[in-house]
Amino acid sequence: MSTPFSTSWLHVPPLCRRVWLLFWLLAGLGEVSAQGIQWASKVVGYSSEGRGDGGGQQFQATQILGVPSIYPRTGVSPCAWSPISLDGAPEEWITVAVANTRPVRQVLIAETANPGAVVRVILTDVYGKEHIVFDEKEAAIRATKTPIDPLLRINVADSTLEGRQVKVVLNPSRTKGMNQIDAVGLSYLPNPPVPGIRVSPDTPATLAKESVGRGINTPGQEVAPVIAPDGKVLYLTRNFHKGNTGVPDKQDVWYSVLDADRTWSEAQNIGPPINNNDNNAISGISPDGKTIYLINVYQPNGGMTFGISKSTMTKTGWSMPRECKIVNNYNNHAEHHMEFTVSPDGKTMLLAVQRNDALGDQDLYVSFRQPDLTWSEPKTLGPTVNTADSESSPFLAVDNKTLYFTSLGRPGFGNGDIYVTRRLDDSWTNWSEPENLGPAVNTPEWDGYFTIPASGDYAYLSSRANSLGADDIFRLKLYPAIRPDPVAIVSGQVLDAISKKPVATDVISDLFDDKEFAKVEYDPETGEYKMVLPTQKAYQLTARKDGYFPASETLDLSNDKRFRDIKRNLYLMPIQAGAKMILRGVHFAQSEAQLLPGSEIELDRVLALLKQHPDMEILLEGHTDNQGEWAPNMKLAEDRVKTVKEYLTGKGITENRVQTKAWGPSKPIASNETEEKRKLNRRVEFTILKL
Repeated sequence: MSTPFSTSWLHVPPLCRRVWLLFWLLAGLGEVSAQGIQWASKVVGYSSEGRGDGGGQQFQATQILGVPSIYPRTGVSPCAWSPISLDGAPEEWITVAVANTRPVRQVLIAETANPGAVVRVILTDVYGKEHIVFDEKEAAIRATKTPIDPLLRINVADSTLEGRQVKVVLNPSRTKGMNQIDAVGLSYLPNPPVPGIRVSPDTPATLAKESVGRGINTPGQEVAPVIAPDGKVLYLTRNFHKGNTGVPDKQDVWYSVLDADRTWSEAQNIGPPINNNDNNAISGISPDGKTIYLINVYQPNGGMTFGISKSTMTKTGWSMPRECKIVNNYNNHAEHHMEFTVSPDGKTMLLAVQRNDALGDQDLYVSFRQPDLTWSEPKTLGPTVNTADSESSPFLAVDNKTLYFTSLGRPGFGNGDIYVTRRLDDSWTNWSEPENLGPAVNTPEWDGYFTIPASGDYAYLSSRANSLGADDIFRLKLYPAIRPDPVAIVSGQVLDAISKKPVATDVISDLFDDKEFAKVEYDPETGEYKMVLPTQKAYQLTARKDGYFPASETLDLSNDKRFRDIKRNLYLMPIQAGAKMILRGVHFAQSEAQLLPGSEIELDRVLALLKQHPDMEILLEGHTDNQGEWAPNMKLAEDRVKTVKEYLTGKGITENRVQTKAWGPSKPIASNETEEKRKLNRRVEFTILKL
């Protein structure tokens, strides 16, 4: 079985690759068309086309279409058209067309591998007449220049000539090795901008990437950091280390804890059952930090097979990893490599895997958790994200929409760069055009395994540049252009409202459209409950347990635009005579008795309780703050509890089972000095009179 994160797999450099750092010449390829260049949109014909080992669309003629795939980076790439013929072969050619015709001032041809083989370029106008705009004589002059510019710019003398098609003829014998063309474009400007690397224009010019220290990094290999959402534990995969289980060159999972002085502690081997004598690697973690996702399937006999497993924290430590079964997750390739990331709600998985329907080598796919806890057959994220080369090391931020990944099939700064894209809808196949994270993040080496805590302050990643030996783990301060949307970490305990003892149960957060957003388990023996919620939304937190009235808390994050760390205990009231609790989920319009949307969630819980206990009688008490006159406040409190009673009786509860009492501002539970305190006083209380 192959090693999931083996050095030989991660760091194979493309042949003859060199990097052209044209970073500030153009912020992104998507703007090229708007700046005067129309790239080919159709292949009309060709003499031959290559085939790659990864299958799919590698080296095919269609790879010439659209904006340059990897230029200004050069070298052999499956994302460019390659004729079959090599040195000393006869001429090869390809003809492409553009979508719209207009006067042509310049023809642009981006070569990747071994530029200089182009010997003739023929431009066909709207009338079908051919015009030779580049010939053998000009090719000979170009060959005298060292190095040869891989972007061939051909000026068209007749500025009225309207181009429709371009035929590019190669003489493979002019250069040694494979010849490739990345893209062909027609420009109506005499000097169009040079296509470059798509980087956000808000990327800072300088950005420090710092090692996380010798407590984690060693002369061996440290890769695939996975940071807990609260930012307090950093997991990693370590290779070539004497502390590994079995032999040093088998990978193990290690972890480090953030100390009080904000430094990382000496990394510790996570031990069995996570680590065994085979290759072990972590690839994801749940928002509460109590579930980790692992590469490979753990067999009862101690062996490993290709796939994914997960382990949960128990009072005695990590459980034996169990398989996450994915429908038809295999392919016909001899080598199995896979990396993945799991969404914060645990319902969606994004995988980097090589399948028969891939565009080339490894592509990114999405799989959804099914009701029986298996996972659906992976579905491609599509050509906006995937290329004919390799995409790997996906990481989905806790905002559930921002995806970071490594790609070899895009314009970049090295042998695999990190990019960011954002999910545009709920299909999980519609993504924004990926942006390179820039030269401060990406190096001439392979860079990947981006991971970010919920705070969104720092990112952690693997890189070989400036490492102690093989790969090391670094961190960098995130800048706004590549930061995920802000979230809040909400944590706490679920307690018996009378005894104040912890109660094991689930905690659910609902959006106010009654749609469940997150659900986590609270086990007093393994710590507090913890969930990650996107800000700029309002939620209802609920805990349920047999024998208790459901506890609920409104969590309004609609005005929060930054990360928040919120502690919120939930108190479950035992169902017994005399029990009293505040209906925190019941809200009214300002100075009115009209229920606000979302209040029915809490009231339906009261309704369910009354139906479950047909002899139960309750008292509803209305309270206000002290703003305004006494009499109107008393009237408002009375009207509000009447509204609640009418809601219950309107759904079948007899009136004699629901009593009401209005207290107005006479029984505050907080001072009325601030608006936040006054909100606590504006409440409806629920008391069980009889069971």
